[in-house]
Order: sequence, then structure tokens, then C-alpha cells
Amino acid sequence: MLPKDPVIMFSFLNMKLRDKYSSLMELCDDLDEDEAEILKIMHDAGYTYDRENNQFR
Repeated sequence: MLPKDPVIMFSFLNMKLRDKYSSLMELCDDLDEDEAEILKIMHDAGYTYDRENNQFR
């Protein structure tokens, strides 16, 4: 389960992407999360996913 607070989610996702997953799609598949929903939540909070660097900015 992902944190609900977007700032905490940002930190959590970047830590997982850095330490365990090679892509957001891989993270979502493993955690059974909706990639489009995560992207929307992060976008609404002012963050975007940088696929090349595998992190949210």
C-alpha cells in the first residue's frame, strides 16, 4: 500500500525506484498499483516521472 500524502508518496516511490525497481511499471506490477493513478496523483502534486532517470522530480 502506498502512502496517501503526496510528499511522502514522492519520497517512498523514489526510494523504491532507486533501490529495487528498474521502472515505474515494474513497481506498479509488483505492488499491484495503478500506474496511471500514481502518475495523476504525482502530477496533481507538481511532480513528474522522469523515465530516463527512473525517478519523480
